[in-house]
Amino acid sequence: MIGMIGKKLGMTQIFNEEGQQIPVTVIEAEPNPVIAVTDPAKAGYAAVQLGLGQQRVARASAKGEGAPKGSRASKAVLGHAAKAGLAAAPAVLRSFRLDDARAKGAEVPTYAVGDVIKVDIFQPGETVKVTGTSKGRGFQGVVKRHGFGGGPNTHGNTKHRRPGSIGPGTDPSRVIKGKRMPGHYGAARHTQTHLRVEKIDAERNLIYIRGSVAGPRNGIVLVRKQG
Repeated sequence: MIGMIGKKLGMTQIFNEEGQQIPVTVIEAEPNPVIAVTDPAKAGYAAVQLGLGQQRVARASAKGEGAPKGSRASKAVLGHAAKAGLAAAPAVLRSFRLDDARAKGAEVPTYAVGDVIKVDIFQPGETVKVTGTSKGRGFQGVVKRHGFGGGPNTHGNTKHRRPGSIGPGTDPSRVIKGKRMPGHYGAARHTQTHLRVEKIDAERNLIYIRGSVAGPRNGIVLVRKQG
């Protein structure tokens, strides 16, 4: 289903017509230009590639002058954006499948290169799913990473937050694959489904979604129709 690329601004609260307090996540989704369209006859599926933001462009430096610091858009990326009629290369590119609706009997939308998708494709009360990258927390132990209870804090215990035994010594004499152990936690792609759109602010390109979504403030998220 079609969706948009947005930026998570944070969480707040709103009140509905009944006076109920609703926690919402505010997502800023500026108009997304259609950069490319996948041909179903060639690829076997229908999809569109959307862009968000702008990348910096390398400037011409004088002789003996070093190149400016920071990342700059490559010529390939600039050429790809120029085919869509854009003067600057988008900072974020993401593809959205369009033919997911065919399995549910809905009409498959059609888009052309150069079209612009805005927040008005969503309506209050609609159900969406939001994909984001969770906050990275580095190397963590089993208590924080997996929610282990830990050991007692008194009576001579010295293994307060350790995992304990991780496998038998005789059979199978190894640690089973998938054992919950300390390791890298967070910074993973996560999709939250069945989220309700509470409010749409078309003037400011804002989407108010009930509940929380994965990612830090200013993190990139994908908002797609549930179907």
